[in-house]
Amino acid sequence: MARPVAGLEENASKGILLLLVAQSILVFLDISAKWLSGTGMPTSEIIFVRYGVHVALLLAIFVPLRGRDMFVTRNWKLEVARGLCLLGTTGGNFLAMRYLPLTVTGALIFSSPLMVCALSGPMLGEKVGWRRWMAIGAGFIGILIIVRPGTEAFHPAALLGIGAAFFIALFSILTRKLAGVDTAVTQQVYAGGTALLLVTPIAFTDWVWPTQTASWLAFFAAGTAGMIGHMLISVAHRYAAPSTLAPFNYLQLLYLALASWVLFSQPPDNGFYLGASIIVASGLYIWLRERKLRRPSTSVDEVLEA
Repeated sequence: MARPVAGLEENASKGILLLLVAQSILVFLDISAKWLSGTGMPTSEIIFVRYGVHVALLLAIFVPLRGRDMFVTRNWKLEVARGLCLLGTTGGNFLAMRYLPLTVTGALIFSSPLMVCALSGPMLGEKVGWRRWMAIGAGFIGILIIVRPGTEAFHPAALLGIGAAFFIALFSILTRKLAGVDTAVTQQVYAGGTALLLVTPIAFTDWVWPTQTASWLAFFAAGTAGMIGHMLISVAHRYAAPSTLAPFNYLQLLYLALASWVLFSQPPDNGFYLGASIIVASGLYIWLRERKLRRPSTSVDEVLEA
């Protein structure tokens, strides 16, 4: 029998706080993956370690507390789909950061709020009017400024980063759909377990053990940060919609820029500053617009023009 699940509770401030804590932790996931890529560790192995540690921690902590209840889901199809999206995000992002600075991969990932807004209509039944479509279009101009297709600065790995952003947008929407359906623990078991199951067959084809202390720390930090961060994100979505939470992800972009500069000697360039500013501004406009539309005083005309 499924464990009772707390229903959705509209508490935007609590959801935002949980998300900010999650993002400060998830920074260590990207830093660890970038570090391990720099040591020559294959991407498939990094993904395996990320989810292997993730699942191992979940089982060690929650099996004694929850038993078999943690594996019982009310919607296994959504859980598996969410896990596939998470794997798509991780694979695209980790492979892209092998060739690109954290600033670029981070900026591309954080175009996902624009995609969340665009997908909210068909997937969540939310109306997206012309003003927000204009903001989405402006945000994608920001992406083009960072990626710079057709120039010498363009790297095909940027397409992997854009793909990762699309999958994380789907992941965010599916997380909202599962809020109040399955517990955060169950969501993490299925997300991590699905990714681990699919990556395991290729993870050991070219295995490389860490040889430095820093690499061993990164080896275990990736999965630990991923598990804790995504657990908090699952809980945050119980209190607020993806469109409310999405803009607050941008704090992590600042962390990634600092890490790229200090740890990897890859400072942001002018294209990053301009493009990321446009992406952030577009995302914040969408958030402000949605806040206005959710006020009780909103008129019918305002909704039609959203």
